[in-house]
Amino acid sequence: MSNLLHPPDVLVLGAGPAGCAAAAVLAEAGRRVTLVDKAPRRRYSVGESMIPFCWNALDRLGLVEAMDRGGFSVQKNAVQFASIEGKVSRSFYFFEHTDHPRARTWQVVRSEFDALLRDNAVAKGALLLEETRVRSLLGSEERVEGAVVEAADGTQRELRAPVTIDATGRDALSQGQFGWRVPDAKLKKMAIWTYFKGAKRDPGVDEGTTTIAYLPEKGWFWYIPLPNDVVGVGVVADKDYLYRGTKDAGEILLREAQVQRWIADRISTGTVCDEYRVTAEFSYRSRHCATDGLVLAGDAFSFLDPVFSSGVYFALMSGVLAGDSVLAALAAGDTSAKRFATYGDEFRRQMEPMRRLVYAFYDDDFNFGDFLKSHPAHRGDLTDCLIGDLDRDFESFFTAVSRFADLPDPLPHGGPRVAG
Repeated sequence: MSNLLHPPDVLVLGAGPAGCAAAAVLAEAGRRVTLVDKAPRRRYSVGESMIPFCWNALDRLGLVEAMDRGGFSVQKNAVQFASIEGKVSRSFYFFEHTDHPRARTWQVVRSEFDALLRDNAVAKGALLLEETRVRSLLGSEERVEGAVVEAADGTQRELRAPVTIDATGRDALSQGQFGWRVPDAKLKKMAIWTYFKGAKRDPGVDEGTTTIAYLPEKGWFWYIPLPNDVVGVGVVADKDYLYRGTKDAGEILLREAQVQRWIADRISTGTVCDEYRVTAEFSYRSRHCATDGLVLAGDAFSFLDPVFSSGVYFALMSGVLAGDSVLAALAAGDTSAKRFATYGDEFRRQMEPMRRLVYAFYDDDFNFGDFLKSHPAHRGDLTDCLIGDLDRDFESFFTAVSRFADLPDPLPHGGPRVAG
């Protein structure tokens, strides 16, 4: 096992899904890994709804069986949409699209899920420094050599490694230190959410279905069934729409719930069992995915509006890809930025179809039902996007979608910072 008497080969900053996935891949391959996180092993995080292609990364990490037997998850077989008036769409059942084991996924309690990932990384040999804050990166924008960290008692020290993986989530350490953060200008939304005990949920195969329930002006609710009779309920919309009349988070969520008839009915039997939480402007991408000695993974590189529950998928996928890329770089004795060009290209290539689908969702002229009535042959393409099967060509699908919605061009930034 790696320890501080033997400097690590890789320093991983952040022990969320991206950081833990990368740390596990590297440690399992025999590399010395130090994994640093500001929180204790069990900490709150939002993002409970997973998509089916998370299975690939979880299988690589050896965690599928643990997910199936864990009491912190609910099996998720479908996603559905609810109109403002309360009419529910036909469910997109994943098992109708594939008979692979990933035809079902999970709704998770993130504190337990993230703890599972951390324990897995440690079991494979990573050294975990909990309750240790990362204060800054060592080195410069041209080359990173590690990080300055601070323990719970206030003691600071330098940790150095040939490669540092920034997996600091939406704290996005590298973006802040080097000025790399670029917001996705059209996706400036905000979210308010909480949890209900005893709210309505469907039985049987539909118990874990995620529901996206529409609001006026392209706002929407998420409704995510969780273990122990708890449901996560959140509202997402433009700030001006949500903050009209009041800025009280609880008042806003309950006010909008009365506008959305399906949500109003569902929560009518429940009681709020947690605090109200707020976050804003959550779509962005780093100008660079890497520089010499540094790789960005998960939300530290890019985050996309959560309407299609893609956050954990991109975190796990990028963590595994980053781990593999760093292994190859270390084996070659070359940790320069150019070594991570293929990693950045793959991350961006998979994110782009989901980003275009999010833009379509928010377009005033777009409606999934109308689109599928006109193009029923593309239902499979739409489902592929929703389940995370993003490693394929979607051009014909989005050519059809572009007749209904104004779609964005691919973002030009996100590659490695290559000098010269």
